[in-house]
Amino acid sequence: MLRDVQWARIERLLPGKASDRGVTAKDNLRFLEAVLWVMRAESPWRDLPAEYSHWHATYVRFSRWREKGVFERVAQAFVCDADTERLFLDSTIVRAHQHSSGAQKKPVVRKSGIPSAGQIADIEYAAKTIEHLPAQAVIADKGYDADHFVATIEAAVLRRLSRSDPID
Repeated sequence: MLRDVQWARIERLLPGKASDRGVTAKDNLRFLEAVLWVMRAESPWRDLPAEYSHWHATYVRFSRWREKGVFERVAQAFVCDADTERLFLDSTIVRAHQHSSGAQKKPVVRKSGIPSAGQIADIEYAAKTIEHLPAQAVIADKGYDADHFVATIEAAVLRRLSRSDPID
């Protein structure tokens, strides 16, 4: 799944190099491809094909790397490759039947029209994400339809234009 050029760019960022203390990780490429398979397939860890590795060992390693910030370093290595002409924003929620928890059903949007806490978290995180990305368009579902979010997008575009960043 990773091209040789991509692997060469991130190989030195990963734990388990010969210069690191402890065991040398000879299977970092296979491990990363297992993680990519799970992410692309939007699959549960348990459905990871056996040719990658045992799902539980892969998940435990994934969790360890996530906590240590390894994936953050890998993402930064690929920032220059990002195609940010158009940004698509969407979130997924899973609702249980109102009787499954015994709790009283609460409205998603308060009577004042202000989004609930779950929506606020998504929209605020999205605002911080798009501030520094040079997108020509931001496409989002109605969960992101708020004046303050649109203003954040417009301000980000104006900042880029004032710095003379090319926006084709």
